[in-house]
Amino acid sequence: MLLEDLQVVLKVAEFRSITAAATSLDMRTATASAALKRVERALGAELFVRTTRQLRLSSAGERYIPQCEQALLMLDQARQNMKDDLEIVDGELRISLSSDLGRNLVTPWLDEFMETYSNVSLRAHISDSNIDFYRDSVDIALRYGSPNDANLYGFKICNVPGLLCATQEYLDIHGSPKHPHDLPLHNGLFYQLYDKTHDVWEFSQGGTDYKIKMSGNRASNDGDLVRRWCVAGKGLAVKSCLDMSSDVLSGKVVNVMPEFKPRSTELWIICPSRQSITPAVRLLRDTFKEKSRGILKQLIDNGIIEDSVLT
Repeated sequence: MLLEDLQVVLKVAEFRSITAAATSLDMRTATASAALKRVERALGAELFVRTTRQLRLSSAGERYIPQCEQALLMLDQARQNMKDDLEIVDGELRISLSSDLGRNLVTPWLDEFMETYSNVSLRAHISDSNIDFYRDSVDIALRYGSPNDANLYGFKICNVPGLLCATQEYLDIHGSPKHPHDLPLHNGLFYQLYDKTHDVWEFSQGGTDYKIKMSGNRASNDGDLVRRWCVAGKGLAVKSCLDMSSDVLSGKVVNVMPEFKPRSTELWIICPSRQSITPAVRLLRDTFKEKSRGILKQLIDNGIIEDSVLT
């Protein structure tokens, strides 16, 4: 039997299905079935009891599978330790990215990274939904906000102020708000996640906080679509300065009421375990920090955000 065959066995045990295991591993069902048979033949025992509907672990499988899983984890850790010691940058990067940031900023950064480190391959998961590292089969996530799970590991990339944005054409037609209390007269463009619409916008100015309940005719669970609506002049949107950087620097949109600051956030790389922090991930962290700082500096130089964001 092959080492890869054991990975198949663990997936079959996880899903209780050869077909589901094959789909998860991106292989044909016949290939997965052959791998399982090789392992059982080498062990001289059946690991699963076959029924018409599903597989279940045999008594031998119940003893063997946990030890097999531990052994593969040890082998993987030994391999990773060796790479860390040698600073080898290779392997597959399975990364989750938010829609707007991922499509419009980070994808070109990843292309440049892979040109420099040609032994790295990429599998990108684009979604604004909360990531499940095990369900979604990713190793790292680039996300706004610090990790809220003590079992996760993370690196802060940068501070990210929010911006209230609209096109000049929209403001010419509907008027420019001067104070947060003017905003309910305008059309809000909203981000929506799990049926919760983010239509309460928060601002601060001179130590005073404002919470404004907005109304609007457009909402989406895709942050990139909200940005596109804003650039098309459909209303006002509160977005991160990174997401809007290209549009605001090119003049496609303007920073509205800059003296009233929307709520800021932070950009983080999040990992499910220490084992996920490979030399490639550490280099990627440094790349993201450098690229983000460059964009923030452009926004500072153009008077769009304050230089305190870099501290």
